[in-house]
Amino acid sequence: MKIALLGDFDSKNIAHQAIVKAIKLNSPQHFDIQWIHTNDIDVGKLSEFSGVWCVPKSPYANMENVLAAIRYVRENDIPFLGTCAGYQHAALEYVKHALGFELAGNAEVDHETTMPVIAPLICRLNNESNTIQLDKCASITVIYKKTQIIEEFNCGFGVNSDYLHLFTGSEMSFTGEDQHGDPKSLEIKSHSFFIGTAFQPERSALKHLTHPLIQAFLSVCAKI
Repeated sequence: MKIALLGDFDSKNIAHQAIVKAIKLNSPQHFDIQWIHTNDIDVGKLSEFSGVWCVPKSPYANMENVLAAIRYVRENDIPFLGTCAGYQHAALEYVKHALGFELAGNAEVDHETTMPVIAPLICRLNNESNTIQLDKCASITVIYKKTQIIEEFNCGFGVNSDYLHLFTGSEMSFTGEDQHGDPKSLEIKSHSFFIGTAFQPERSALKHLTHPLIQAFLSVCAKI
């Protein structure tokens, strides 16, 4: 069983330090873990993996490759977890390809975009915890078994709440928000597993703690 980690590995990045540890800590199964630099993504080979995790640290070296990969796993029902930047790009991919707004952009890499689905946060979250309220009917809430959670963040950009109305009636829903009402998690319920979070659950592994979301993701991957 293979897990693809999509992202540009940086040994100094805290989330990157944690992810492999998190996978090993949260599943009794052995997974062959493969980091794939965004310049090296071959969408056609993603079918070889039991699951795909789109990891933090943006801007990615090749955003278009990341969006193509997310589209492929979404359309081919490959288990997907996106954390931090991975969450942001899951939303952007859906707006561009599923909803048809090709001009949707990422303000982190395109300051002139007229449709900044990914936009700067009013207040950057630097290695800090925050409380998230989950939708009681969401899959992520079933996983956590509670509607209020506290998670760790490190981000300066996020999904722009001005565009949340575009998702109304679509298969992608936003399932968690902070105290300001800003979106912090998303999912596609009809998918085998497709969840994105603005927070970084992988950081729990640095405290030698298991995490229900990562356990749930790996459990689905193990059945593929």
